[in-house]
Amino acid sequence: MTVSGALATRLATGCGAHLQTWRPYTLSYPGLVGMAGAALADGSPSPAHLWAAWAAPTLSWIAGHYLGDYFDRDLDAIGKPQRPIPSGRLSPRAAVASGILCALAAAVVTALAAWPALLLVAGGMAGIVAYSKVLKGRGLSGNAVRGALTALTVVFGAMTSGTEPRWPAVLLAALAFWAHDTASNLVGTLRDVEGDRSGGYHTLPVLRGVRYAARTAALLYAAAIVTAAACVPLTAPAGRTAFAALLLAAAACGIGAFTPLLRAAAALTPVRALRAHEVLVAERLVLAGAVLSTGWGPAPALALLIPLLTLSVLTQARLRARHEFPPDGWDAKRPPATADGTAPRPTAAASAALRAALRKDRPSPW
Repeated sequence: MTVSGALATRLATGCGAHLQTWRPYTLSYPGLVGMAGAALADGSPSPAHLWAAWAAPTLSWIAGHYLGDYFDRDLDAIGKPQRPIPSGRLSPRAAVASGILCALAAAVVTALAAWPALLLVAGGMAGIVAYSKVLKGRGLSGNAVRGALTALTVVFGAMTSGTEPRWPAVLLAALAFWAHDTASNLVGTLRDVEGDRSGGYHTLPVLRGVRYAARTAALLYAAAIVTAAACVPLTAPAGRTAFAALLLAAAACGIGAFTPLLRAAAALTPVRALRAHEVLVAERLVLAGAVLSTGWGPAPALALLIPLLTLSVLTQARLRARHEFPPDGWDAKRPPATADGTAPRPTAAASAALRAALRKDRPSPW
């Protein structure tokens, strides 16, 4: 291979590692939640304020992925060695630098649009670090902190709208998103029970079992839908019909996600848990679109929601499973190196079992 070819290959590998770290199937969500917060305000926000409501949460979200992967690098080396850092495609130093750069960019965008909201950006970044470094492996408190970050995004969007927020609706929507993302984050832990237990992470399913964690997540999700429905009397009449329709659609997706979780309980496989979480990753966009419609009506909400939802579903189908499970042929590859040395890999039997289950469950729950 020529020098130019080797450089091109290295560049492509590095870009792919960064893209995988971003999780493209999740990138639409924080910006849409920020826009939903901006919609819960009187008047018409300027394009600059709408850009800030979208861009700052998205940049913070990417920063959280970089920093979260950095703090999880040892745990991922055990159960998910194909990820960018444990596989050696992204260095820990580059992950930290990229995370800090994205956080600073979010702060600059916020300072230019609505500097009082800088406190929320700082609080959000502190929450990201606390969750990733300490609270992620400490039961329900970690899930609750993760949900609080999305609640802050709603408030952030309202504060950067450049108009007067309708605070009762904003706070109620923030509470709904807190309960929703606490539930969604808890569902995400159901597919990693063995890896979390091996890594010493005391998540709720590790501490209390999968059945208890699934039921807790379902109750939190139901609370989120009920709380969101309570926003109706506080919102503009023009958007209430669209809000009700989208909220019902979100609830239907939620039922589709939680039904197999509750039925399988202790026999839940990592693949089925991932499928349920994939539904929730798409469903939460519908919920954000519902809140957006209460302020701006159905046309702008659907104009944003439909392409973003399509992008999320398509990129999940293509990228999500390979981010969570070692791909075919991984056992034949050189053991991935980390900053601390050579990472242990799943056994051939374990990887083969995961791949077989993945192929069996390949049809989407949609």
